[in-house]
Amino acid sequence: MERKRKRRKTKYELSCGAVIFHISKGQPNYLLVKYPTYWGLVKGLVEPGETEEQTAFRESLEEVGITDLVFIPHFRETQQWFYRLKGQLVRKEAVFLLAKTETWNVRISHEHENFKWCTYEEAMKIIRVKGVKELLTRANDFLMKILKQRNLKDFF
Repeated sequence: MERKRKRRKTKYELSCGAVIFHISKGQPNYLLVKYPTYWGLVKGLVEPGETEEQTAFRESLEEVGITDLVFIPHFRETQQWFYRLKGQLVRKEAVFLLAKTETWNVRISHEHENFKWCTYEEAMKIIRVKGVKELLTRANDFLMKILKQRNLKDFF
């Protein structure tokens, strides 16, 4: 007699993060953080009652020590993927916002091995995860459109 497999429900996780940039000589420089296996962006799990901006701001403070984020309106990108944790399937969704900082000073947390401020072109050379590359490309395209239309300082 064949035993039926017990199906476990898929767990759901929601994270929020930010594509953080600083303008230097009229060009954006993006903050990348080095996780143990890849270069990525600041992100973390949403805590109960938090908005997306609150989560992105808190994660920025916890992961890289940046406290002066200004979120750029009308940029919101989501990514979805599945992974296994202790044998359980997890459906992960991550929401990314675009945020400007005036600081270059970064203090990475224990979660990261390193950080780097990069131009878009430099970032594309070191990012290996397709989804992160696509996200940064959309953020850069959005930001370059703004910079061409008007001075970023006038945007706020």
